Amino acid sequence: MLSFILSAKRLVKGLWRSFKRPQFLSLFTTLFLIILSGTLFYKGTEGWYWLDAMYFAVVSLIPTGVETGLYPTTSFSKIFTMIYLIVGTGVMFIMLLTLGRSIVDFSLNEEEEVAVKKHLKK
Repeated sequence: MLSFILSAKRLVKGLWRSFKRPQFLSLFTTLFLIILSGTLFYKGTEGWYWLDAMYFAVVSLIPTGVETGLYPTTSFSKIFTMIYLIVGTGVMFIMLLTLGRSIVDFSLNEEEEVAVKKHLKK
């Protein structure tokens, strides 16, 4: 449980640092619009509930292979999903890399601060 709390703290601080970068803000906005368009499409075309549509739109872009139990049924939905995944997966991947870099940079900065404090105490 402690490791989860520490990881969550690093994630929040990494997000905070990432949002200060214009590139990350642009990626986040683009990804938000992609997920919003997917949610609206699946809600309207497939008739899924809002939460189901958003869940499918988000989970399908994360490279984990999670089984959602939701599938596009019409040919138009299948074509949209193929294009949606090609565009959205790339944007999601770049955003996750940028966020990961911020978290790692933050961790390295924490370790450097600890080393400097130890050096100053001597």
